[in-house]
Amino acid sequence: MMAPKQRSEPIGNRSEPIPIVSVTGPDAPSSSVSSGVETPTTPGRRARLKEKLGSIGERFGLPESPSNVSDRMFTMLLNQVLPTEDPNDESTPKDRRSREYAGGDRPNFSLPVMSSNFRRFNARIGVAFIFQNRMIRLFTWRKPSQTTAFLFVYSFVCLNPPLLAVLPLAACLFFIMVPAFLARHPPPPSYQPTDLYPLAGPPLAPAPNVRPTPELSRDFFRNMRDLQNCMEDFSRAHDALIAFLAPPTNFSNEALSSILYLILMCTACLLFITAHLLPWRFIFLFLGHAATLSGHPAVRSLITTTHTDEVLRDGETKSRSFLLRLSRSDIVLSATPEVREVEIFELQHRALHNTDGEFGPYLFSSSSYVPLSPSRIAGERPKGTPFFEDVKPPRGWRWSDKKWTLDLLSREWVEETCVTGVEVEIEGERWVTDLLYEKGAESEWEKRGNGGEKVEGKREGSGLTRAWEEARGESRKGEWRRRRWVRGVERIPVTDDQ
Repeated sequence: MMAPKQRSEPIGNRSEPIPIVSVTGPDAPSSSVSSGVETPTTPGRRARLKEKLGSIGERFGLPESPSNVSDRMFTMLLNQVLPTEDPNDESTPKDRRSREYAGGDRPNFSLPVMSSNFRRFNARIGVAFIFQNRMIRLFTWRKPSQTTAFLFVYSFVCLNPPLLAVLPLAACLFFIMVPAFLARHPPPPSYQPTDLYPLAGPPLAPAPNVRPTPELSRDFFRNMRDLQNCMEDFSRAHDALIAFLAPPTNFSNEALSSILYLILMCTACLLFITAHLLPWRFIFLFLGHAATLSGHPAVRSLITTTHTDEVLRDGETKSRSFLLRLSRSDIVLSATPEVREVEIFELQHRALHNTDGEFGPYLFSSSSYVPLSPSRIAGERPKGTPFFEDVKPPRGWRWSDKKWTLDLLSREWVEETCVTGVEVEIEGERWVTDLLYEKGAESEWEKRGNGGEKVEGKREGSGLTRAWEEARGESRKGEWRRRRWVRGVERIPVTDDQ
């Protein structure tokens, strides 16, 4: 007798009967409660359940559909509330998940898109949770025969690593294609007398297909339950890992992190030379068997009775204490903050047509505003502050000197920054003044350069051999002059309570 056709079920469904949402009414079948067997939800019941959940969502202000106006309004509100980032702001750290960093066209946060993607993701994540449950059953020795078979396969792979190339193909054969074939050719019922099951003949059932779990079904809510528990497990594992790794590696205790850095660096250099001499096959074989055997119920009970976890905690405490003692004895940290020198330029101005007038104070700027500076070529006015007291140190620094000091080496900073077309005072107030040339007139530094006089600032392959002129009292000064002031700054140390 031919076996009846079996309905193809999605792989995302679960085998354990755990009712998540149950709706009872006058038309609900009594057999579903008395027998304890799950009955498929009828379309009428599913529609009524969806209508009830929709009314509850409307009561609490939840969106009814992705195209609802409230979704768009809420998304617009979030866009107004969330801070906008300036891509040109260098002080803001780059977001490695942003579209500008990744270079891809990804949509921004939107409540309708978030809701739709969550429903689609939750309807398809069941396969991952099934795999997770099977791994838990495998490593907790629920079926010792399966765990033993896994250890044999793992041992063969460790002793013969080229077998790793066979594992993906074997997994595809035994875990994908063989179950699919058995679903197309199901065996006859066990209560009918039969010989060995023949694999030939036409298929008796439709081909299995991986379909997403329907919304508002039991499997959909089971996926939500498992996703909720998975998020909690990830959060606990993340917090435990951060609590274990962050204190010794984030340089909150610089001496401890420094000695740990030296140990890791020396170990890495040693392994770089001697890694090929280690028996990696037996190392992985031992570690894999030890990890698998630790999940056996007898081993876990032995660990509990012998208080092995307390011994491990004591060993961790002792190792930390040893590293702390070693860091205190061998690591000497410099308590002197880093010292730098900052500069500010005092700019003075006079009208271009008033060649006999005096220069008047203008402002203090971080730019020297020389004739060939980009801001001056672009026609921009200098930016700064009119008073010394308004000049602030850079962020993260503080003043180490009490007052500003005039830079008496005006010639040196002019040559270091390759300033051209200026007149430099070697003595006196050390002003560096723009030179005013008539149209068609050759400057003094050009004449000296063409005359072959040896001057500083010469460039190879060019006729410009002089970058500045020494002040001689001639009335050829331009409309701007500047001088350089310097002051020392030091790093502000950051403590743990800041």
